[in-house]
Amino acid sequence: MTEAATVPVPAMVSVRGLTRTYGTGPSTVHALRDVSFDVAPGEMVAVVGRSGSGKTTLLNMVGGLDRPDAGTVLVDGTEVTALDDEGLSRLRRESVAYVFQTFGLIPVLTAAENVGVPLRLRQTPVTEREQRVELLLDLVGLREHADQLPGELSGGQQQRVAIARALAGSPRLLVADEPTGQLDAETGLSVMALLRALVESEGVTAVVSTHDPVMMALADRVLHIADGQVQA
Repeated sequence: MTEAATVPVPAMVSVRGLTRTYGTGPSTVHALRDVSFDVAPGEMVAVVGRSGSGKTTLLNMVGGLDRPDAGTVLVDGTEVTALDDEGLSRLRRESVAYVFQTFGLIPVLTAAENVGVPLRLRQTPVTEREQRVELLLDLVGLREHADQLPGELSGGQQQRVAIARALAGSPRLLVADEPTGQLDAETGLSVMALLRALVESEGVTAVVSTHDPVMMALADRVLHIADGQVQA
């Protein structure tokens, strides 16, 4: 019997020759130097390195928040580096979501309203929006806090709301820059475990920068970056 040929699955993220330099002359900073790698669909990749190594710059390029001097980034087959501002806005609205150290919640909106913001921008019908918000608050363990304002929540709870909001629009790619950087060790551990679980349950691909060895252990793969280069 002839075995069926294995069809390779296209990468969710494909980075080739990414280069980014800031400043000129003696003050030049080579944030990224000819960086290339792939991330498979459904994979959770941790990007690790010292402060100033280029982690945040790399994540900003992958998520379309900044443009490289050279090289390309493809996300789900779309060349991010070739998109105009309108195309980048659409990418961020429909395919890529972000979680940052600072939670970025709107202080005058409740937890549920914050989670629902991306769905409002997409003009999701009210009933569908409310069901999705309720589901996500359940997933992050905050259903009982739906009507509380961010200022009434702990740091860990606020980050959980931010994660739920990032997943509201069912993105294909989640970009998280030091998501536990402002949390204590115990809270950070619970948030990291939550991210791992949500990557699996929501079928999302994740690229996460971190200093935390626990997050590295939870990731499918670790990319080490130093002086703007990915190390073997």
